[in-house]
Amino acid sequence: MKDQKKLYKEAMQVLKDTSRTFYIPITFLKNDLKLSVAAAYLAMRAIDEIEDHENLSNDVKFDLLSATSEFLKGEFDAAAYDALLAPYASELPEVTLRLADWVLFCPEGSRPIVQASTSEMAFGMAKWSKANWQVHTREDLDEYTYYVAGLVGTMLSEIWEWGAGIKTDRDLAIGYGRGLQAVNILRNQHEDMDERGVSFVPDGWTRDDLFTYAEENLAKGDLYMKDINKRTVLLFCRLPLALAHKTLKAMQEGREKMSRAEVEQTVEEVQAD
Repeated sequence: MKDQKKLYKEAMQVLKDTSRTFYIPITFLKNDLKLSVAAAYLAMRAIDEIEDHENLSNDVKFDLLSATSEFLKGEFDAAAYDALLAPYASELPEVTLRLADWVLFCPEGSRPIVQASTSEMAFGMAKWSKANWQVHTREDLDEYTYYVAGLVGTMLSEIWEWGAGIKTDRDLAIGYGRGLQAVNILRNQHEDMDERGVSFVPDGWTRDDLFTYAEENLAKGDLYMKDINKRTVLLFCRLPLALAHKTLKAMQEGREKMSRAEVEQTVEEVQAD
């Protein structure tokens, strides 16, 4: 059994190293909610690093993600996971190699929620890796953004209900996640095409259509907030949403992203509200 204090310190450091967007709001949470969401972020980041890896073939990604999805359906087999990744261990980051630790770090009560959601996400990522992430219809875009982001929303809703008795609307939770992902797609649209030959834009859609898609889903995210009556949870949910809204506005004004000063100001505004 790993020392939990040591594991906590290591987990929070890896979290800080891998996410500037989510580290701060996670620190707003308390006790088991904080541990649950931190573990969930690390677990989902672990598989995301496989999906996004520049040097792994799509077939390898499919195999790794499919197997990981199966491992997460029951008691996680750390030895089998290590064996699965062994041929690629030198290329994969710490957050991916230590997935077993993030499962162990997660409180027992919320662990089934985190494992089930991460398992479903890994399945979806495997499917879309096999399809080379070629989106052709709105239905394709909805499916992809559900797997990689809407699932984050539904998982968080289950964690809020488990840990704080907060009930939220599932469709709004999916919209919350989708909205954040749509902003990321807009930010990386040209890079994805130029560097990976991947387009998440449905056939016949303009960039304005993608902006509309993001706005529609961020509006669902705004409604999602109305069901949350615990301040620490509300602070957690508000910050990524506020940053997404402002990033979208910056791009509509022709800028690539928000300035560091704008980000810091947004954090202060959310905390002061």
